Amino acid sequence: MGSEGPPVVTVHVTGFKKFHGVSENPTETIVNNLKCYMEKKGLPKGLVLGSCHVLEAAGEGAVASLYKTLETAITGHENTSYTGHVIWLHFGVNSGASRFAIEKQAVNEATFRCPDELGWKPQKVSIIPSDGGISRTRETALPTNDITKALSNMGYAVMASDDAGRFVCNYVYYHSLRFAEEHGIKSLFVHVPLFLTINEDIQMQFAASVLEVLSSLQL
Repeated sequence: MGSEGPPVVTVHVTGFKKFHGVSENPTETIVNNLKCYMEKKGLPKGLVLGSCHVLEAAGEGAVASLYKTLETAITGHENTSYTGHVIWLHFGVNSGASRFAIEKQAVNEATFRCPDELGWKPQKVSIIPSDGGISRTRETALPTNDITKALSNMGYAVMASDDAGRFVCNYVYYHSLRFAEEHGIKSLFVHVPLFLTINEDIQMQFAASVLEVLSSLQL
């Protein structure tokens, strides 16, 4: 599509602040620096980088601010004549990982291994009780296998995953997937390692590559 035409995809991005055991969350750095990084690198054709938010690493106590963040996607969308696609892209850290992970689904279960940053430590609690029990899952509408393959072909150590854990990452992803389904948009969660495992430069390149792959999807 030409440069004068409307964008095909608007991507809104989130990361997380620090939490127990992770004093410096790489996703906070990625998200805070992403707009400047992409301005220098150049956005893929047909893609607009929307809001970039860093979330509190918390569950129940941060739901109100999470939904306020998610709603920025649809309010901005509704205030324009643009009829393209909207994607929420969430980055979270897996401190024990050695590669990136594209998450296929989230589970309706909060079982936190440690208290979140607001002191909540649920065990086998339904994230959204009206959705049913803790075995309920929600899947992204995006083709995670295709996304993983494209990123792997770019040279990244990346895997497809169907287990986003049961901590705050899964909690946010579950809410986001439900919100996306209700509003006709899409959501994707990506786990990244610590910067000690894969350095900041490569992780910034990876985030840019994720945007590139999302811009190329036939949505």
